[in-house]
Amino acid sequence: MVRVRFAPSPTGHLHIGGARTALFNWLFARHHNGKFILRIEDTDRSRSTEEYIESIIEALKWLGLNWDEGPFRQTDRMEIYKKYAYKLLEEGKAYRCYCSPEELEERRQKAMKEGKPPRYDRRCREIVEPLDKPFAIRFKMPLEGETVINDIVKGTVTFKNSELEDLVILRSDGTPTYNFCVVVDDYEMEITHVIRGEDHLNNTPKQIHIYRALGINPPEFAHIPMILGKDRSRLSKRHGATSVLAYRDEGYISDAVVNYLARLGWSHGDQEIFTREELIKYFDLEHVGKANAVFDSEKLLWLNSEYIKLTPEEKLFELVKPFLIKEGYLKENETIDLEWVCKAIKSLKERCRTLKELANAMRYYFLDYVDIDPKAKEKHITSDTIPILKEVTAKLAELEDFTQDNIEKIFMNIVNEKGLKLGQVAQPVRVAITGNTVSPGIYEVLEIVGKDKTLKRLRRILNDFE
Repeated sequence: MVRVRFAPSPTGHLHIGGARTALFNWLFARHHNGKFILRIEDTDRSRSTEEYIESIIEALKWLGLNWDEGPFRQTDRMEIYKKYAYKLLEEGKAYRCYCSPEELEERRQKAMKEGKPPRYDRRCREIVEPLDKPFAIRFKMPLEGETVINDIVKGTVTFKNSELEDLVILRSDGTPTYNFCVVVDDYEMEITHVIRGEDHLNNTPKQIHIYRALGINPPEFAHIPMILGKDRSRLSKRHGATSVLAYRDEGYISDAVVNYLARLGWSHGDQEIFTREELIKYFDLEHVGKANAVFDSEKLLWLNSEYIKLTPEEKLFELVKPFLIKEGYLKENETIDLEWVCKAIKSLKERCRTLKELANAMRYYFLDYVDIDPKAKEKHITSDTIPILKEVTAKLAELEDFTQDNIEKIFMNIVNEKGLKLGQVAQPVRVAITGNTVSPGIYEVLEIVGKDKTLKRLRRILNDFE
């Protein structure tokens, strides 16, 4: 059975790169009816926090990347790592290193000044009898030959063993190191495929030698390309690459973010928009490209707007509801007419790129009164348009069946009787009702706003002008 894992270090929030790695693992597992395991690599106690662990889990849940096992935490598994480290020590595949951090740093600086690689010089490798002083445990890397990795994405990658350092696997304080924990965990969790960013490629030969020393067959490796900004530099906040939860808070739909992430480095023909079911059906590692992917925040925004258009109004209401509550347009447990709110959403969803935009656009459907843009007011609420607004108000007040068709008849009668253009009637009313010069069709807007709120706003304008 295919078993993959996503193993974030909780030293920050889940960002776009990590989310894409999690998604590729999740899709691979679901495509092969395998297992997706969540592992928290929190051995860096100085930088790992509970807040970040909770944030990562919350982001994965929002993205809909459900895991089958875990979350496992490395800090709960310390004794397991020690057991394997001492096993290698006893078998002569690792050795005690007595060098202090200060000595190691001094030698590192000296090597750099001399233009040499700042690698450990293996001076403790041949010490046979244990010394009575603190020690770390280092792994014995082979000194000759090559390590060949047949990477599913990158192809054949070769490393010279002479360039691999004898890495510490257990520090002198008893804590294990990253490369060692990864091997032990992947073995114990029966991981069959390691799918991760290509920035981990240089760790792979070290890990392969630890696997072999433990008598374990390594999993298959797939190192996926990096994500760059449009300027081809490493992705950062200036490219819009904030945390995944920041996209949620800005009003992105999780399905749209998942769709966009899937297309960062993977393709299926020319198709751009996928359902989750389609992503699971089509996803494979063979169609992950070797070239770095480029993050385009405008394209993500476009895709999100497409998802808003495609989402049924009832579901869209559930998604936009938290934003309506946050803006104060809706109370937490307020009962609302679902048919009415779906009409309101339908009138606006083609115009909005995010749920946040949609919530703000809906304000004039919920509020009794709206703030009017000063420039719009100056241009359209004038001594010339007030008589028109008075007549519209009077006619609408007489209207019993407040529907688009009946509202249109009133407007067209005024246009024809006074020899006006429709905009001369519609635009002042639009500004009075919505606070701005742009909205869906005025008849549709008035019907959804309703007779009471429409008359309240028009009368307020008239009263303010007297």
